[in-house]
Formats: sequence, structure tokens, C-alpha cells
Amino acid sequence: MSRVGKAPIELPKGVEINISKGNLVTVKGPKGTLSQQVDPDIQVEIEDGVLTVKRPTDQIRHKALHGLYRALVNNMVQGVTNGFVKELELIGVGYRATNTGQLLELTLGYSHPIMFYIPSEIAVETKQEKGKNPLIRLESIDKQLLGQIAAKIRGLRKPEPYKGKGVRYMGEDVRRKAGKTAGGKK
Repeated sequence: MSRVGKAPIELPKGVEINISKGNLVTVKGPKGTLSQQVDPDIQVEIEDGVLTVKRPTDQIRHKALHGLYRALVNNMVQGVTNGFVKELELIGVGYRATNTGQLLELTLGYSHPIMFYIPSEIAVETKQEKGKNPLIRLESIDKQLLGQIAAKIRGLRKPEPYKGKGVRYMGEDVRRKAGKTAGGKK
């Protein structure tokens, strides 16, 4: 049996889960509401404040969906209670980030500034302290959307392996390469 799929999900206080006829799971909590369409083969059941996900057979497809939907529902429960945060760090001379509402303006060493619109489900905040690298803080209840937006921002200027310049996640380790060696054979 799937190790991820068979793990029960404890429902914290203040979290309500509604499972409609079309297998649409809606999770409502103190931070907001999220919903996810679950495959019709997978059964989601709630008993005594514990949510379990069950599969009908041991087919490969059912095994894969079992763990997937358990993880998605667990992320929704975590999101509506605690929320998720991603922090990005801009490393490079002249790299800047500012935001006006949901519009993020990035200066990443290109000939023009990059304007990036952040969806309304995500709260964005930029910090720029003297002597430190600029930071972008993204906060949301939807883990999937948050990760996708953070990856798109990182993709605008990925960290390069020689000097380490670029946009990286906070705490991300970038493998460095040795540059050219001075002098050589003649």
C-alpha cells in the first residue's frame, strides 16, 4: 500500500471539509477556502475529525492517484490553517525588486526592467536593506500556485554556476564551477 496515501490527515480545529457528489473536495479554514477535483475512482472519507483517502484496486494508476490526492488534500488543509511562504533572493550587482500592489518590477541586469504580475491569491512583499541582497517574499494558501509563480520568477534569471548571480530561493545551494585558470602552456 502507498505510504503517503494510507497516512490519515488529522483535521485541525476550525477546518471544515465538504465532499460533493462529483468528488469535489472543498476545504474551508481560518485563512480561506480551497477546492480540488478528485478522480472518481478515489474515495475520500471523513470519520471523527480524521480524513482518509482510499483506492479501489492495486493497479499502478490507482496507486499513483492514491498518493497524489492524499498529498493535495493535505496541502489544502495545511494551507487554510498555516499558509505557505516562499522567499527569493536576488544576487548580483544592480539587481533590484520593487512592488506596487500585485505588480512586481525586477531589474535583473537586462537592458529593460521586467514587469511581473502576481495573481491576487498571493501576497507579495519586497525588502531591500543596505548591505544585503534584495528579497521577494511570496505568501499564499495555495501551495501549487505559490510554487509555480516562484519558479517563474526564478526562471527570469536562474543562478549561474560561475559567480552565483541570479534569482534563487532563500537557502538554496548553487553548485559552483571553477573558472578559467590564468596562464597556460605555450
